[in-house]
Amino acid sequence: MSTVTGQAAFAGDPAVSPRRAGLLRRIVNHRADYLYVLPAIVVMLVVIGYPIYYTIELSLFKTPPNLQMKDKIFVGLDNYVTILRSASFRDVTLNTLIWTAGSTLFAFLLGLGAALSLHREFMGRGVLRALLLIPYVVSAVAASYVWKWLYHSDFGVIGALAVQFQLSDRPINFLDNLHSVLPSLIVVNIWKEFSFAMIMLMAGLQTVPDQLLRAAQVDGANAWQRFWHVTFPHLKSVSMVTVLLLMVANFNSFIIPWIMTGGGPAGASDIWITQIYNLAFGRQRYGVASAYSVILFIVMMTLGYFYVRALTRGDEARAG
Repeated sequence: MSTVTGQAAFAGDPAVSPRRAGLLRRIVNHRADYLYVLPAIVVMLVVIGYPIYYTIELSLFKTPPNLQMKDKIFVGLDNYVTILRSASFRDVTLNTLIWTAGSTLFAFLLGLGAALSLHREFMGRGVLRALLLIPYVVSAVAASYVWKWLYHSDFGVIGALAVQFQLSDRPINFLDNLHSVLPSLIVVNIWKEFSFAMIMLMAGLQTVPDQLLRAAQVDGANAWQRFWHVTFPHLKSVSMVTVLLLMVANFNSFIIPWIMTGGGPAGASDIWITQIYNLAFGRQRYGVASAYSVILFIVMMTLGYFYVRALTRGDEARAG
């Protein structure tokens, strides 16, 4: 009775717009559902909402090196101006873009190739799938230390093999060279992430109708034409979601670059997330680090918006 009365009140009130009345009606009708999720919402506000608010607030202050937050000085947007005008920001941003674009692109392409190969029936496919999943399930910390030893200029296996097969006259210096350190880290990141892209795309390949592929083959389409005109259109949605997830993970990737190089040598592998860590816990410049974090947060929220759009695009198409 109360629900009917509430709906009638919303419908009869001329001050309430139809759209707002519909929203209020849904809230009233599902008030018990909202009460069930209220504890989770409160926890999220405390665990996530307050740290975000405090980070934004701290980005507007200059913090003293003695960690006495009561002595912080309000500087407004000066921290943001300092970051955006600094030469190190341009260098770190370039490293971050190279790191993100290189890791995302090649992890996706390698995962796509692996997914297409494993989609076919052949003996030992299950074993090969399990082997290719190993990089994804291995801890990033363990993988970083293993690859750090593989890249070691004196004792590394890769350098020793390069000398043995006469590809180089001496062991290659991967991680201590300004020009090779970032590509070397990208290789490790690709090795770690391509399995995720492979899993996502293998799931997408299950949605491709076999009838269309057989019809295209009967019409004389070759393998590339069948892939481009039949298979790939069915993979567009999952490909977009996969690329966005990889970009978000790479923008926020910390373990591999920090463990393997710490951002060195001379900042050649420094990216946004390692720079934030250095500013906050290395130099105790919490205000500047918070401003850096807010900039990264805006980028992540932008990617998150496109991610949600990509997820809901299929639902909107089906509803239309």
